[in-house]
Amino acid sequence: MRKSHPIRRVVLATAATVSGVVLLLSLKPASDPAAASAAGAAPQAGAAAQRSPQGGQQGGAAAAGTVTGDAAQTQYGAVQVRLTVAGGKITKAEAVQAPKGGVSDQKTALAVPKLNQEAVAAGNADIDAVSGATYTSAGYKKSLQSALDKVKAPASAGSGSGAGSGPGGGGGSASPGARGTAGTRTVTGRVAQTQYGPVQVRITVSGGRITQAAAVQAPKGGVSGQKTALAVPRLNQEAVAAGNARIDAVSGATYTSTGYRQSLQSALDQAGG
Repeated sequence: MRKSHPIRRVVLATAATVSGVVLLLSLKPASDPAAASAAGAAPQAGAAAQRSPQGGQQGGAAAAGTVTGDAAQTQYGAVQVRLTVAGGKITKAEAVQAPKGGVSDQKTALAVPKLNQEAVAAGNADIDAVSGATYTSAGYKKSLQSALDKVKAPASAGSGSGAGSGPGGGGGSASPGARGTAGTRTVTGRVAQTQYGPVQVRITVSGGRITQAAAVQAPKGGVSGQKTALAVPRLNQEAVAAGNARIDAVSGATYTSTGYRQSLQSALDQAGG
C-alpha cells in the first residue's frame, strides 16, 4: 500500500481548518447585539419621558397660577379666598382669611373645608352655603367670585392681581381716589363726618357695575362699634346690589348709614357712575 506524502497531509489539514473557520463565521448573528441594544433604548427613554412628573405626552399641562380674591367683609369678620388654577380649572381653594374667635372659630373650622371642596368640584362660585355658617359662606362665595373674575381677566389686567390683594384690589393709581386696571377700578370716596365718627367707603367697579363695597372708616368704640358691626356689612351688600347710593338706612344706625351713603356717592362720582 502506498503511503501518503507528508506535504499532502499538511495541505489537507490546512484546508479542513479553513473550512471550519468559514463555517463558524457564517453562523454569526446578522444583527449586532450592541446595535440591537441601542435600538431598544430609544423607546424605553421615550416611555420614561412620558412617565416623568414634570412633563407628559404633550409636553405638560398649562402652567399653574395662584390668584387671591378680594376680601369680603361679613358680620363676623373678613373672608378671603385663594385659588390655584391650572388648565383653566380650579385645582385648589383655600381661605386665607376667615372669621375668628369664640363660636366663629368653630363655624370656620366646620364650613371652610367644605366650601374649599365645593369650589374645586364646581369650578365656579355657584356653591351651596354651609348650614350654620351663612355669613361665612356668603363671604366665601363673594371672594371666590372675585378670584375667578381675576382669572378670566386679560393677562395685562391680571398681572396686577396676586396673593397679597386686599379688599381694595387693583394695581397702579389712576387718581388720588381711584386705582386699578383698565375696565376695573377701585375708588375711595371722600370721608363723611358723622356725629359718632368718620365714614369712608371704597368700591371696586368693573364693567360699570359695583362688584365690591367696603367701609375703610366707620365709627368705633362702645355702642358705636356694635352698630358699625351690625350696619356696615348690610350697607356693603346693598351698595353692590343696588349699584348706586340710593340704599336704605340700617335701623338703629342712622348716622352711620347717612355717612356711608354720602361717601359712597362720592366714590361713584369719581368712578363716573
